[in-house]
Amino acid sequence: MAVTLKGNLVDIAAKKIFYAEVKLENGRIHSINEITAPLHGSADAGYILPGFIDSHVHIESSLLVPSEFARLAVVHGTVGTVSDPHEIANVCGLAGVEYMIENGNTVPFKFNFGAPSCVPATVFETAGAALYSNDVRKLLERKEIRYLSEMMNFPGVLFKDEEVMKKIQAAHELGKPVDGHAPGLRGEKAKQYIDAGISTDHECFTKEEALEKLQYGMKILIREGSAARNFEALADLLHDHADQMMFCSDDKHPDSLLLGHINQLCARAVAKGIDLFKVLRAACINPVEHYKLAIGQLRPGDPADLIIVEDLKNFKVRQTYIDAELVAENGISLIKTTKASLINQFNCSLKKEEELSVETSSASLEIPVIEALEGQLITNRLSHLAIAHQGKIESSVKDDILKMLVINRYNPAPIAKAFIRNFGLKEGALASSVAHDSHNIVAVGVDDASLCKAVNLVIAAGGGLSAVMPNYEGDSDELVLPLPVAGLMSNADGYAIAEKYTRLDQFVKERGGSTLAAPFMTLSFMALLVIPHLKLSDKGLFDGDSFQFLEAWH
Repeated sequence: MAVTLKGNLVDIAAKKIFYAEVKLENGRIHSINEITAPLHGSADAGYILPGFIDSHVHIESSLLVPSEFARLAVVHGTVGTVSDPHEIANVCGLAGVEYMIENGNTVPFKFNFGAPSCVPATVFETAGAALYSNDVRKLLERKEIRYLSEMMNFPGVLFKDEEVMKKIQAAHELGKPVDGHAPGLRGEKAKQYIDAGISTDHECFTKEEALEKLQYGMKILIREGSAARNFEALADLLHDHADQMMFCSDDKHPDSLLLGHINQLCARAVAKGIDLFKVLRAACINPVEHYKLAIGQLRPGDPADLIIVEDLKNFKVRQTYIDAELVAENGISLIKTTKASLINQFNCSLKKEEELSVETSSASLEIPVIEALEGQLITNRLSHLAIAHQGKIESSVKDDILKMLVINRYNPAPIAKAFIRNFGLKEGALASSVAHDSHNIVAVGVDDASLCKAVNLVIAAGGGLSAVMPNYEGDSDELVLPLPVAGLMSNADGYAIAEKYTRLDQFVKERGGSTLAAPFMTLSFMALLVIPHLKLSDKGLFDGDSFQFLEAWH
């Protein structure tokens, strides 16, 4: 069916805006013709743009299967993603990657999946699967796989680890780009990493780091997710480097996706005085060119992937078209929910409260403490003089130092324990089976009784998010959000999951007193060993600078 649209067309390449008639036929743009604007109301006709693209995202972090992620994203003008499925790959291996591709194919949305490069992320944690260089090559040979996903093992690149170099070589031989992940890597080491053929980085948290990598020829992704937020630090680089930059969310929870996506970053960038066409190049064009995506750029003959926005300031989306199909209109998604199948790997028995204690023979003990940082994935390493109570080290609410656990979800094993600062909890506990990148169970809490209940809620659900808060009668109130797909995602309606997640998030903040903007998202990164400086895996407390366990806590 042919569709004719009229409005103010934004030609990003030519850097001009003109009133036009756009004809869509057979999923493509048949023609674009400049026409005379009406005497009144041309601005009311809206602005026709190419669709927005999230240039690096883990769909699993939305807690939604791909088909439901698409339902929420199209409302904000997103027509495609560059998606790394390494979260589900760490749990279910190749079958997990296949699950994401198959589910994504059930909806009119352009998912572009990568071949996970680091499964598991390190040898210092327990994952559910491993992908070797021969597995990665097989994935890269598939047309659905567009690139080699973020190479988090930058030490392996620098030291030319054989398996790492085989994965990179396979991508190069097959003509597919290699995504990077090198937080804080500078100078000659950064240059060496980039010279290995790694083309992007989304982990820059300072302007100076990003500028250095840009000068070495790398493309920089401006990330603004639910936990890691680097927009303010990096956005001004668009003035001079728009051809080498893109926007991404990396990890975005459903409540955040409900409010907006890449359209929000465009609005913020324009509000900062950055040239409109530079902003739209980063949001709409650069990902298509870099990853060779089959997503239209608003040219005759292109796939008809386009949006109509009300203005070029707030980017409120009126309509979203993908392959000429209207998939969202005036804030309503036209993609229907279809029940997704389940895939999981979960072998963990219920825990007892006494298993969570940290015992010591000392009256007091200097202990290492993880410091979580708002808006960052990196952590600091602190030291704290802990006072033992009846031979046990417990959380200190007055010092905002709380007990943290990581529990192996794949095999019976001892519970790893440490202490963390900046969660701000005054009571209760929260737990999650979303714990990057191996997705064991991670929990933080004020007391062992609450911690044990929160952990067991997740175990009983076969994966999910939970929170437990004492009530005024001395009992406890409990909330749990089951995630039956790999312990990472729900297969239920995305809008309903966003509402449930919002309730859970508010529960932790209002009842527990957490001061973090996204406590569950922050918690999920406290086991990510490849991000400095101090993290906890299921095997022990890990120093990300020396890349080894702290002996006293091993």
